[in-house]
Amino acid sequence: MTDQPVRENTAEHRFELVVDGRVGALATYRLRDGAVQILHTETDPELRGRGLAGELARQTLDRIRSRGDRVIPSCPFFAHFISEHPEYGDLVAH
Repeated sequence: MTDQPVRENTAEHRFELVVDGRVGALATYRLRDGAVQILHTETDPELRGRGLAGELARQTLDRIRSRGDRVIPSCPFFAHFISEHPEYGDLVAH
């Protein structure tokens, strides 16, 4: 795990979790119909198995909530994460 905050890289349209000075996990997005559409999540292969993708998802969704935005979980990982964590279900744009 990491105690690093997820940063938003608006130029690259992605949320990034930095570990040991490099991007350990990222989620690409686009803004669509007033919501944040999460398109794809990936974790550095050398860092897999440390819970980084879950931490990325949690912090990203918390950030989206704090901005008052909604989410479109097009990425299968984010869709599954939300289904496993119903406290984020209210963020899903319908």
